[in-house]
Amino acid sequence: MAKDKIILALDADSEQKALSLVSDLKDDVGAFKVGLELFNTAGPAIFVSLKKAGAARVFYDCKLHDIPNTVAGASRAVARMGVWMFNVHATGGSAMMKAAAEAARETASKLGTEPAKIIGVTVLTSIDEAILRGELMVGQDVRAQVVHLAGLAKSSGLDGVVASPHEIEALRDACGPDFLIVTPGVRPAGAELGDQKRVTTPGEAVRRGADYVVVGRPITAAEDPIAAARAIAAEIA
Repeated sequence: MAKDKIILALDADSEQKALSLVSDLKDDVGAFKVGLELFNTAGPAIFVSLKKAGAARVFYDCKLHDIPNTVAGASRAVARMGVWMFNVHATGGSAMMKAAAEAARETASKLGTEPAKIIGVTVLTSIDEAILRGELMVGQDVRAQVVHLAGLAKSSGLDGVVASPHEIEALRDACGPDFLIVTPGVRPAGAELGDQKRVTTPGEAVRRGADYVVVGRPITAAEDPIAAARAIAAEIA
């Protein structure tokens, strides 16, 4: 169903706000994303609370990025929390990504649970060409950098990547139909862009080949969040 492609970003500053959003929207979106603000507000217990509130699938947007041994240990801890999906920064390199994948899957196997999907963050959607070249000193354009990092993630055993809508088609060509593409930086027509720079609408992102779209403020800040979520699902459909 179209709603299953929507991952709602729980960018809330309290556990109660997050649980209220889950209670209201659990039937109208496919998954919920826990980012750094909510995790550092509520702690690891938030994952238990979200499941009790009805969140069937939780994406932990932890963006792990450290030496391989440290990321492996963190990935084992994340696997024990039973999340549906989590991510690491692809710029951490192949050894780091392989360590994350192996640690998480070994832990799931020992626990007898379904292994989490692991995806690599390529280039943040708040970064444009000027920032990539001028500040980060990357010599190639955004699309080429995203495709390069996605290939590295795939060869390292990850299930997919996070990338902006502008790179979806190039990623599909490079990585094939089974490689997950999770797309933030989507905004319904007429919505404010906020701090996003490489954006499109949710429906267009899915038509280009995204498996999931991450949506936050256009739903959570709407006067009627349920109606907003349903309108996005209708656009996707």
